[in-house]
Amino acid sequence: MTKKPLTESDSRYDHLEKMSIGELLTNMNREDQTVAVTVQKSIPKIEKLVSEIVSRMKRGGRLFYIGAGTSGRLGIVDASECPPTFGVPHDLVIGIIAGGDGAIRKAVEFAEDDGQQGWKDLQQYDIQEEDTVIGIAASGRTPYVIGAITKSRSQGLLTGCITCNTETELAKASEHPIEVLVGPEFVTGSTRMKAGTAQKLVLNMISTSTMIQLGHVAGNKMVDMQLSNEKLVERGVQMLMGQLNISESEAKSMLKKHGSVREALRQFNR
Repeated sequence: MTKKPLTESDSRYDHLEKMSIGELLTNMNREDQTVAVTVQKSIPKIEKLVSEIVSRMKRGGRLFYIGAGTSGRLGIVDASECPPTFGVPHDLVIGIIAGGDGAIRKAVEFAEDDGQQGWKDLQQYDIQEEDTVIGIAASGRTPYVIGAITKSRSQGLLTGCITCNTETELAKASEHPIEVLVGPEFVTGSTRMKAGTAQKLVLNMISTSTMIQLGHVAGNKMVDMQLSNEKLVERGVQMLMGQLNISESEAKSMLKKHGSVREALRQFNR
């Protein structure tokens, strides 16, 4: 008999439909509190992967996330937040989901079962040897992701993965497997819960540490952020006021003139 994957293990709770709202929320939160501790155990492996990513990106490489369903959406979320947060081009960190962009909002049936399509989707981006591909799959057995990682590695690309099971095909295919074993979900098999949270935490760590290493943060400030709305403009003004000890009107004038916090700081310190 095949051993049941950890992500499919029975919940520690039963008769959920008989719980009060307060009990449901409390028990879900109790499970969620275990996730960050579990992610902590993977820091050494995450560190090795990030070190390799940074080295390649300094040589012109890009970072790709590829996944299906929730995992794919999480990759797209992280990738799409890099340009506004760190001021990098939209084609530097790229998220790809099985079934195409339409699958972001609506599930595409059986898209994840095609073991050839992942590599085909990557090829649309003129994939290069300095690029990195990270496969995201809670189960670690998604054909779309495994196929993409297997082919990417055979072509000399740096590969990693984020999964929540042990000894998976995806981990075996990846050069840098990250296995975050969060255990049974509150609702059995619903990996959008703890597994999804764990994946998002790891993605946050990968992209943020990479961008800091690439010089897109100064001190603890997002000096390269895109000033794409009033909230971010105000944040930029506050950064300049605090950093340069100038008035609000002066900070607004500098930001309007130079277009970014970094450039305003650079011009001020010339």
